[in-house]
Amino acid sequence: MANQVLCFGEILWDTFDDGKKPGGAPMNVAMHLAQQQVNVAFASRVGDDEAGDELVEFLKRNNLFSDLIQRDPQLPTCEVTVELDEQQHATYIIPQPVSWDNIQLDNALVQSAVHTSAIVFGSLACRDETTRDTLLNLLNETKALKIFDVNLRAPHYTLSTIETLTARADVVKMNEDEAKLLIGGSKSDLRGMMNEFRSKYHPKTIVVTRGEHGAIVWHDHEFYDSPGCPATGGDTVGAGDSFLATFIAGLLAGENLQNVVDKACSVGAFVASKRGANPPYDDHIKKLLGLEK
Repeated sequence: MANQVLCFGEILWDTFDDGKKPGGAPMNVAMHLAQQQVNVAFASRVGDDEAGDELVEFLKRNNLFSDLIQRDPQLPTCEVTVELDEQQHATYIIPQPVSWDNIQLDNALVQSAVHTSAIVFGSLACRDETTRDTLLNLLNETKALKIFDVNLRAPHYTLSTIETLTARADVVKMNEDEAKLLIGGSKSDLRGMMNEFRSKYHPKTIVVTRGEHGAIVWHDHEFYDSPGCPATGGDTVGAGDSFLATFIAGLLAGENLQNVVDKACSVGAFVASKRGANPPYDDHIKKLLGLEK
């Protein structure tokens, strides 16, 4: 059975004051897709070290390990320092180079890309030429829906790389700060910014998330707006990734897009109310997503 979604990019340890948790935007998206019972594969590279062994074991426990997880004999597994401000918004200190900077194009990866329905990729893993070239080659090989998670992490991107990836994408997802940086204009005129973005890059779908204020989506010549809901008690790590996973699942299933956006905002708020990027869903979220048996 072909994988419905292939997530490509970084996997790492998010290190907090009180411990570490597996992370990386594409891995988080894959985790949430798996929780939502979407057939998903994850492609990345870890070091041949203890931290890499631990991530491999984590992926095995969560049914995300395959021959798409490469091991690097020289570069280390990535360990990121996460700093939370008073509002529990996260900033990240990301070392370089690390193992996922060196993802290689091999037959297993090409075959997975060729036979998938959608491929999800971000900008962070493309900071290095090797992984960036691997991704661009995959995008040339596949007819899958191409979903670009902008995910800017200064100083780990260039505008030229963002433009290259955007031009290849069918769906572009970014937060409102990233939208302002890439497009310009005022956050009070998100629709105008999105129209300008659409006229320049011609994606099929544009998604702009606004944290606790929800999200706005342009798709098939229509705007879909969800006001979102506040979340307390957790941190923002992985909230956007859970939103994207929920959006992808609904989009591929052909659900009503307004309902998809509303559900994605609810799942994002749930994750933001918890510690870390991949909390198990509670009964309310399972019911919302139709996951109850």
